Amino acid sequence: MPYDPLPDLAAMSLAEIAGAVAARRLPPVERWNPSETADSHMRIAADGTWFHEGRPITRPAMVRAFASLLMRDEGGQHWLVTPECKQSIEVEDAAFQAVEMRAEGEALTFRLNTDELVVAGPEHPLRAAGDPEVPAIYLAVRRGCEARLNRSTYLQLVEYALANAPDLTVASNGATFSLRP
Repeated sequence: MPYDPLPDLAAMSLAEIAGAVAARRLPPVERWNPSETADSHMRIAADGTWFHEGRPITRPAMVRAFASLLMRDEGGQHWLVTPECKQSIEVEDAAFQAVEMRAEGEALTFRLNTDELVVAGPEHPLRAAGDPEVPAIYLAVRRGCEARLNRSTYLQLVEYALANAPDLTVASNGATFSLRP
């Protein structure tokens, strides 16, 4: 089945973004409780590149398929979950990268490296980490997984914050988030 990439985020209205988010159908990983566990021999590098047995996965459709099965447990371990097996996967930093940001109205929307759209808010909070010298901003995506804002997206968000709030905070969907670690 061919993949139709989303249109340019800047060209989408908030209603179109909401429709695209609602149309995304993911496997019901949270309902599956497989008895078998294994090692996937996979790794997600800090820059968002996926690897299997040391070789990069270069097909974006494969990365999107694997990402739809991803979850993180309370102990911080990431897993690829199917009805039959739960396989561990090494994640160097965050499972996803936020590669683009758009502010419209009272919402901040982020495009992930998997072409998914996530609207920040109470269900998808932003979290500041690191230290003032090397800050890092993370966006909750789903099932315990987060996206780290890449450098250009981080700079977009800080520029937006400085233009809208003197205390380096941003608001989205009724929630306010500090960008200070």
